[in-house]
Amino acid sequence: MLNAIIKASENFCIHQIAEPHEVNNTISKKRTLIAYIDIETKTADIYRVYLASESNFIQRVAKLFLEEDDSDEETLVDMLLETVNLIVGSAKVIAEEADINPFVISTPNFLKSSIFDLEYDDIKTIKINDDEMIIAIKELNG
Repeated sequence: MLNAIIKASENFCIHQIAEPHEVNNTISKKRTLIAYIDIETKTADIYRVYLASESNFIQRVAKLFLEEDDSDEETLVDMLLETVNLIVGSAKVIAEEADINPFVISTPNFLKSSIFDLEYDDIKTIKINDDEMIIAIKELNG
């Protein structure tokens, strides 16, 4: 499942942000804006997907969609929630088309502004230049 979410994240970087990116296993200790969305598979497994974005990464998205060079934190939170929705929604389509554990998604929620210190089962970081976005997944009913 994380593979579909990473693929959707990479597609977002390629087609929306239009800048080179890399995927790695490092976890930033920088302050991030953290949001999550819960997903449920056909087999009733429930997962929480976290997106933790440094302000500079999500500011790229705000510049792209809102044409804002210096957004306030409330706007960045809104952009993070929209990004979670876009990426996980795209991952849902990828999983359905590949018939790999299809799932339904809930509404994204903002959690906090902090370093990423949450429990997870699997994690990856998407990096554009020096800006990072963490994607993590945690099974909730396992």
